Amino acid sequence: MKTRTLQFAMLCFCLYTAGALPAQTPNSKNATAQNDPASGANAKSPAPAHEIAIKAGHLVDVDSGTVLSDQVILVRDNRVIAVGKALAIPTSATVIDLSNMTVLPGLIDCHTHLADGARDPSGDPLSYLKRTAAEVALESVPNAKVTLDSGFTTVRDVGVYRALTDVALRDAIARGNIPGPRMYVAGAYVTITGGAGALTGAAPDIQLPWDLRYGQADGPWQVRAVIRKLANDGVDHIKILSSGAVLEHGSNPNSQEFTMEELQAAVEEAHAFGLRVEAHAHSAQGIKNAIRAGVASVEHASMIDDEGIALAKERGTYLDMDIYDEECIEADARSGAIPPDFVQHDAALGQIQRDNFRKAVRAGVKLSFGTDAGVCPYGVAARQLAFMVKYGMTPMQAIQAATTSAADLLGHSDVLGSIKPGKYADIIAVASDPIQDVRALETVSFVMKDGKVYKQGNSDN
Repeated sequence: MKTRTLQFAMLCFCLYTAGALPAQTPNSKNATAQNDPASGANAKSPAPAHEIAIKAGHLVDVDSGTVLSDQVILVRDNRVIAVGKALAIPTSATVIDLSNMTVLPGLIDCHTHLADGARDPSGDPLSYLKRTAAEVALESVPNAKVTLDSGFTTVRDVGVYRALTDVALRDAIARGNIPGPRMYVAGAYVTITGGAGALTGAAPDIQLPWDLRYGQADGPWQVRAVIRKLANDGVDHIKILSSGAVLEHGSNPNSQEFTMEELQAAVEEAHAFGLRVEAHAHSAQGIKNAIRAGVASVEHASMIDDEGIALAKERGTYLDMDIYDEECIEADARSGAIPPDFVQHDAALGQIQRDNFRKAVRAGVKLSFGTDAGVCPYGVAARQLAFMVKYGMTPMQAIQAATTSAADLLGHSDVLGSIKPGKYADIIAVASDPIQDVRALETVSFVMKDGKVYKQGNSDN
């Protein structure tokens, strides 16, 4: 049943063919013949390299935290090969003139749910009981496109209810079937029975299908078994839930979920497969448990206390705090678009999280950019940058959270996060100076991913 569902979803994705073939993601199990050196497809003479020269009026150098003027970026195929002032432009190169714009590396969102399908008007996760996995997968196609068009060329997708739909979406993008950001995916939520990542709220005598309970585990050895399955399914990282949730029935954000022994087993097992772990955690103790277990990042970190902040700084743990999406939760609450128990869970939590974000900035904790995309409409993630500035960051620090810091958290600073020779040609441009007003990044005019232009001009997404 699992194989048939995924095959059908992948077949449907192929109806949405678009664009040239970007590079495969590291764990994609569906590499095409032309990307497989052992397949014999490379026996023919390679096509001539495609070169592009981008003239950048201003270039945000996120590594140094400075803005450079009158730069030339040379791109060959999907990589940056040179950056500098007055570089010689090859006569065969295609020239893209962004002399009147500010150019930046493609942005990275470390907390998205692109593969969760369309946002249901009820705001209730139980809507997944009305949709097949194939429907959810196809509904996710526009989410990917609008995210890329908004300037986010890479995302870390941190879990889906319908297991492995994110793997299918990642691979369809990597093959070039559909446009979207480069995706690093979790495959499913690793959660206790009835926990924050379980689809709760259904009648107790309803048997959920396998893909809605794929990640449930109780006890260290069940946790290890689930992670082994996910690793075999080709995920890029592991998402575990260490506290209750806001947007889940019967949950309590103040609670702790998973014992220390279970959390440690998760991190140890994931590391055995070369995978990093991120932990959903709102409660102060759930946050500290996750940090002590060795996770790479804590998601939300809403009620982190002073001890937790000090612990995160000491251990080098990233906090990935989605401080904008409270705007959308409150708007949905006013319009009755989310269940009343979710509103109750959220009471006062948004401001607590924002105040703690400010504390974390002052303490010098590592902070990455993550929005919980899907809580707000897809394509508006850049709005969080202004909130990060409002609550203590400089505009450059906010941009670095979505570039260099995000790439570091993903473990891919060698190819992501800045415009430097050898890195992927993920490049965006905006009309005004985001260092003066970071809200300039809410309107991205130019998007290149992997050396291919996906957006050029001021047209709407």
